Amino acid sequence: MAHTRIRKFNTSDTYPEQNLDNDLCQAVVTQGGRTVWLRGQCPQNLDDARNIDSHDPVEQTHKVMQNIKQLIEEAGGSMEHLVKVVVYITDVRHREAVYRTMGQYIKGVHPVSTGLVVQALARPEWLVEIDGTAVIPE
Repeated sequence: MAHTRIRKFNTSDTYPEQNLDNDLCQAVVTQGGRTVWLRGQCPQNLDDARNIDSHDPVEQTHKVMQNIKQLIEEAGGSMEHLVKVVVYITDVRHREAVYRTMGQYIKGVHPVSTGLVVQALARPEWLVEIDGTAVIPE
């Protein structure tokens, strides 16, 4: 693991009433390296900024996480270098679907995570936006 993860946990233990299985932690310690600050990623293509043709929170989250993965890789890193995510959803009823899908991309990574339910995102068809921070070791 590239960074020190403090107080690792899985959401299945922390939120037993929800059908979630995400590897997270309370804090991440990094040293040196290059910090990659990711813009909030939305369900659109990176190359042409076109929205995907879906109003499904699972499909939108897959696209968002694929974008995050691609950007970290373009910066010379991998998902294990992801240290923080902030998840914005427009409907609390989508929380489990969004977090279950995100969890597929962060299995074994244990980033810190903050989740917010917001009234709206920049485009009305967007259900989820996720920003992140990665630190790529020297």
